[in-house]
Amino acid sequence: MIAIDLITYEIPPLVHTDTGEKALSWMDEFKVSHLPVLKSGNFVGLVSETHILDKMNPSENLDVLFQHLPRPFVFSNAHLFEVLSKISEYKISVIPILDENEQYLGCTSIFQLMTSIAETSSMKEKGGILVLEVNQLDYSMAQIGQIVESNDAKILSSSILSNATSTELDITLKINQEDLTRIIRTFERYDYVVKASYQKGSGAEDLQWRYDVLMNYLNF
Repeated sequence: MIAIDLITYEIPPLVHTDTGEKALSWMDEFKVSHLPVLKSGNFVGLVSETHILDKMNPSENLDVLFQHLPRPFVFSNAHLFEVLSKISEYKISVIPILDENEQYLGCTSIFQLMTSIAETSSMKEKGGILVLEVNQLDYSMAQIGQIVESNDAKILSSSILSNATSTELDITLKINQEDLTRIIRTFERYDYVVKASYQKGSGAEDLQWRYDVLMNYLNF
C-alpha cells in the first residue's frame, strides 16, 4: 500500500490567508492537531494547534502569524511504512502527500492509517494473538515459524518491538488458530516467555491489538 492510496478527502487544507482561529476550529471539527497550508495551490507547510495557541492573536492570518512553517510530507509513491515513519519522526497527526513535482495531492491521518492497517487481509482473518519476549541474541523467526507450523498453524502477520534500554524483544504474532493452547505449551517447552495471548476473544480485543501494534510502531 502506498501513500496515494491512503489519501483522505475528509480533511481539507487551509490557505495562507485563513486565520489561526479558523485553523483551530477545523482541527477541532476534524479531530486532528495539524493541518496542511497552501498558497496559490502549493504546499507551504504544516500548522499545529500548539503553535497557534502560543500566538498572542490567533485572529490574524496564518501568513502573519508564521514566517515559516515546518514542511514534512511524503511523495505519492511512498510505502505505508515510510508514511508511518515520517509521522513518528515529526510527531504529527496528519501528513501531506505530494506528487513528484511537489504538488499537493491531499493528506492522510493517523486514524486513516489505522483503518488501512486494520483492513489488510491478515487483520481480517480470524485467529489468535501471541506476544513473546525473546532475547535479541536468541531471536530466530525461522524457529518461531517452525514451532507454530508444527502445531498445524500459520503466522498471518508479525511485528517486532525493541527497547533501547533492554536486550529483550517483544514479538507479536497473529496466528490462524483461535485456540492457542497447544502452541503456547510448545513455546514454553522451548523456554520462550509468553507475555500475553488473545484467543477466542471479542472483536474489541483484536481491535485493541491493532491499535497497540500501530502505537508501538509510532513510538519505536
